[in-house]
Amino acid sequence: MIGSGVSIIIPTLNEATSLGRTLRLLQLLSPPASEVLVVDGGSDDETIAVAKAFDVRVFSSEKRGRSIQMNLGADAATGDFLCFLHADTIVPDDLVAVIEQTLSDKTIACGGFISLMTGSMTTRWGISLHNYLKTYYAPLIFKPRLFFKGLRLLFGDQVIFCRRSDFWECGGFDESLPIMEEADLCLKLVKKGRICQVNRIVQSSDRRVARWGSLKATGIYLYIGILWGLGVPASYLKKFYQDMR
Repeated sequence: MIGSGVSIIIPTLNEATSLGRTLRLLQLLSPPASEVLVVDGGSDDETIAVAKAFDVRVFSSEKRGRSIQMNLGADAATGDFLCFLHADTIVPDDLVAVIEQTLSDKTIACGGFISLMTGSMTTRWGISLHNYLKTYYAPLIFKPRLFFKGLRLLFGDQVIFCRRSDFWECGGFDESLPIMEEADLCLKLVKKGRICQVNRIVQSSDRRVARWGSLKATGIYLYIGILWGLGVPASYLKKFYQDMR
């Protein structure tokens, strides 16, 4: 892939079912990404074989964990901009242009998209709306001083992107965190500039909530968010999130 300056990093674990579609759609990006890096955390399905069927860089992490895998990908990346993408998320074909245009504003340190959660025959409007609003109300309630300095809390489904230099100057993802690593990154990157949710949509899979339904899933997300905002360690919160993945 030829250089646009954007490196797309996809952490995977048993994503053989979803990954192929995502990688096929990434081939349609215009302009293209500089590179796509798939960092696997020890899949026991065909994830790596699926990835190797495409023009992407494939890595196997010795340790499992999204933060660890995403840091490994960021360390290997060559683009000026990093984009962290879930294996089950569909992005617009002008993704690269949106990232480059957003980060051309030097006052913006990090960005993400509006995530619309969908299934084969469903659209989770309620959860999607809550996730959109959470980007704003969570920092306003729990970090009001930083909110007025530009803090917004972005999460993995929103396809976070930032400058590679800023990412490493902030220390990257905290590998000790089993969840909420994206929110933690936002807290660090806001020291570099504003966190921006761009007015564009990406589609993420509803597979994590299909088992429970929207109401229960929303309750779990709220509970985790409130406890995190109150300072409860992510290691404790992980047990509530385990069944959501």
